This record gives sequence, C-alpha cells and structure tokens, in this order.
Amino acid sequence: MAQQRQHGGNRRRSLGAGALVGIGLMAGIDEIVFHQILAWHHFYDRATPAIGLLSDGLLHAAELVMLVAGFFLLNELRGRGTLVPRAAWAGGFLGAGGFQLFDGVVNHKILRLHQIRYVEPLWPYDLTWIASALLLLAIGALLARRHGRAHG
Repeated sequence: MAQQRQHGGNRRRSLGAGALVGIGLMAGIDEIVFHQILAWHHFYDRATPAIGLLSDGLLHAAELVMLVAGFFLLNELRGRGTLVPRAAWAGGFLGAGGFQLFDGVVNHKILRLHQIRYVEPLWPYDLTWIASALLLLAIGALLARRHGRAHG
C-alpha cells in the first residue's frame, strides 16, 4: 500500500477496474457482432430460439453491469488521483482476453453452450477465437509488466 501511495496511484484497483471494463467490452462485442449482426449463435443454443434470445439478453445485462461498474471504479480512482492509466489499460486487455479465452474454451468446448458458428470445418473459427484471446492477454501482460518494471 505504501508503494502505491509513493507512486501516486493504486495499481491493483486500476487493474481490476480496467479488467471489468475489458470483460464487459468483449462480452458486448461478442453479443453485438456474433449474436445479433451475424446471427451465428446465441449464448445458449441447446434449447428453443426463445431461450436463446433470453440467454442473449441475460448476457447483455451482465455485460452492461460490468461496463458500468468498471467505469464507475475508474472514475472514482481518477477523482481521488489514484488511477494508474497503464494498469487500467493492462486490466482492460487482460479482462477482454480472459473473457474471450473463457468463452472459447469453457462455453464453446467444455460446456458446449454454443459453437462460434455451425459450419464444417469448425477448427479455423476455434483457432481464430483462441488466438485472438491469447493476443489480448499477451498485450495486457506486456502492459502490466512494463508498468511493474517502471514502478517496481
């Protein structure tokens, strides 16, 4: 805590608030692009279309709660003068990548709530989905590491 005050910011809270925004943003992109515009799937595709739409609405509501909570926390940190922007950016990328990886591995493959797209072969879509998650996580880790070195 003393180290955070010494550097004029709260790195952990900035990282966490950024992660909430990143999760909400990636969930929103997934919901808008893949569920609504492209209509490739619903959050839960193993029931009726009405249940699929309901599951999309619940995902959308959770995404909005995370975005609002994340932005409120960022604003609170900024108001107190303890926001660490690079840590918040790192958290945003880590949150987005974490959501993408969780969705691709747990929701798509383990729980089979839905697939990215119902086509054959499916592996190029899975590979692209997981690769994009790993890229976002790598960017977030790089930003977090650079900040840690500069203020460690």
